Amino acid sequence: MAFKIYTKTGDKGKTSLIGGTKVPKSDIRIDSYGTVDELNSYIGLVSDQVVDAHSITILREIQDRLFTIGSSLACDPDKEPLMKIPDLKEEDIALLESEIDKMNEVLPPMKSFLLPGGHVAVSTAHVARCVCRRAERICVTMQEQGQFIEPIVIKYINRLSDYLFVLSRYVGHLLGVEEIPWKPRK
Repeated sequence: MAFKIYTKTGDKGKTSLIGGTKVPKSDIRIDSYGTVDELNSYIGLVSDQVVDAHSITILREIQDRLFTIGSSLACDPDKEPLMKIPDLKEEDIALLESEIDKMNEVLPPMKSFLLPGGHVAVSTAHVARCVCRRAERICVTMQEQGQFIEPIVIKYINRLSDYLFVLSRYVGHLLGVEEIPWKPRK
């Protein structure tokens, strides 16, 4: 028998966290992992457009980490210690920082703010960066509201947005796309 994708349990605006706790679909915890899921989808779109195998490998690793983060955010924090949820590690952040540094070695120094654009791959990386920043804001709001969130999740998402910015420049560099400097009106 095939697994059915629909359960009908959400038809009244409620859903369950991992652990069984029912919450409204408008709950900030649902918004947080829904936004991380959206980010993961955009990362997949970015990886479909980048031109080098190494970046694709790193993006797949990032997608795996985003599933880890989504699992953590989808848990009822009161029941999570009893479950086996994959962990995010400092090494995951170190990988992003290392990749940022490697890409920056071949990029020209920035002399102004940059406008997203020039190539669909560059623009898509910027969209992913913006979704990443939104995920970060939601997670910080959860923390400010006293809801439990692992501090490393916020740190990883923050660093990931930096990675995506540098990746957008790096992809443009590999494609020979000229960066678009912001020239404010005077």
